[in-house]
Amino acid sequence: MADIKLISSTAMKSTLDEVLPKFERDSGHKVVPSYGPSPRLTQQIADGEACDAAIVGAQNIEDLTKQGKVAAGTSCAIAASPIALAVQKGAPRPDISTAEKFKQALLAARSIAMSNPVGGGTSGGVLMRAFERLGIADAIKDKLTFGAGGPAGLVGHYLVRKEIEIGIQQLPELMMVPGIDIVGPLPEGVQSVTVFTGGVSAAAKNPDGAATLLKFLATPEVAAVVRAKGMEI
Repeated sequence: MADIKLISSTAMKSTLDEVLPKFERDSGHKVVPSYGPSPRLTQQIADGEACDAAIVGAQNIEDLTKQGKVAAGTSCAIAASPIALAVQKGAPRPDISTAEKFKQALLAARSIAMSNPVGGGTSGGVLMRAFERLGIADAIKDKLTFGAGGPAGLVGHYLVRKEIEIGIQQLPELMMVPGIDIVGPLPEGVQSVTVFTGGVSAAAKNPDGAATLLKFLATPEVAAVVRAKGMEI
């Protein structure tokens, strides 16, 4: 059978690493995945990058469908991911139980890593808007380090290398990096949950395989893995 080329948000990588081998055994299809931040991948697909299926943010899939890049009627929600905060292993855990306490934690921190709000992960743009609402954007701008995106650019790596004090990213992305302490999801008033959604490319070379893959990813079996990786459905 023809390969299935999958383009996916990095937040889905730990789930896909676990479930794709079973899909390949049962279906006979081989999946060739590549990962990156949803906004960047969306732009690449809009610019003509070939794939059979894509898993990015729900709004990104909607935009790509309107552009004719994702086949209408093929989208399905796979996972919902919160943004969370982490610190170096063994470091004091700041109180982030409210938006005000989250604000004070960032003002007290010497350094913060997060996804790039321009061309990086969805959480980067969400956080910059939250910083503006909290009135701290100018106060913390010189503390910010932006992750490079993709599996190698996870902000947890900056914590492991002790380059920053606080890391903020999608919870499953923080969970991918061992050796850090996850404080927890961001509080109400700051939190924004991203719904990762799959769709079949309108130019797919293997549309049947892509549709079969997305159907598999919407099963209860995969949902159990999604939850174990820090997300909901």
